[in-house]
Amino acid sequence: MLSQLDWMKIKCIIIEDEPLALERTKEFVLQVPYLELIETFDSGLEAIGFLKEKDVQLIFLDIQMDDFSGIQLLESLNKKPKVIITTAFDKYALKGFELNVSDYLLKPYEFKRFLQACERVYEELKSKIIKDDKNFLFVKTEYRLEKVDFEDILFIEGMRDYRRIHLSGKRIMTLQTFKDLEQQLPINSFCRVHKSYIVSIEKIESIERGRIKIKNKIIPVSETFKEIFYKMIK
Repeated sequence: MLSQLDWMKIKCIIIEDEPLALERTKEFVLQVPYLELIETFDSGLEAIGFLKEKDVQLIFLDIQMDDFSGIQLLESLNKKPKVIITTAFDKYALKGFELNVSDYLLKPYEFKRFLQACERVYEELKSKIIKDDKNFLFVKTEYRLEKVDFEDILFIEGMRDYRRIHLSGKRIMTLQTFKDLEQQLPINSFCRVHKSYIVSIEKIESIERGRIKIKNKIIPVSETFKEIFYKMIK
C-alpha cells in the first residue's frame, strides 16, 4: 500500500483572501509534483461546505480573514485534513500548533521553506499509510516480543506500571506505555476513553450513561476523552 503514495497526489486547497498571496501560493503548489490543487477560496465560510463534501488531504490556510478566521475554521471542523498555515502574523503560532497544524509559514516565505512544509506533510501521510496498512503490533512482555493482531484486541487496561491487553482468547501484560501503544494502533479503530483504558471501537457491545460494555467488562468514558470518543463513533 505504501507504493500508492509514490503515484498518488495529495489533494489540496488554498484558503486565502489576499489575491496576490493566493496567486503566489498557487504558483508554489503547481511546482510540487505530488500536490494536486483542486480548488481555491477567498473566504473561510465558502470553504467549509466544500470540505464537508470533498476529499481534501491538505489545506494551505490564511489565518486573518475578514469573514471567518482560519482559527475559527479549524475549530469548526470535526475531521481535519493536514494544514499548513500561511500568515503574516506570528502571534497565532501557538494556537495553530495546539490545533495540530503540520507547519506555520510566515509571509513572505520562499519556495524552499514552502517545500519543507510540503515534505513534512508528505512524510506524515506516508507514516499514516504504513500504520494503517499494518494489522498487528509486537508487544514487549516478559523476555520476548509477542505478535498481537489488531482484530484480537478487545481493550487495553492500565494497571499501575503495567498495561494489560485483553484479547479474544487471553491477556498480555506489558510495561509499554499507553503513548507507545497508541502510536502503533490504527487511529480509526481504537480510541482512548479514559486515562486507564483504550478500547477497540469494533468490539463495543453497548454504550450507556458514559459507560462502555465489552464482553463482561464495563469501561468508563472520562470527561477528558468524552468529546473525541463520541465524535469518533458518530
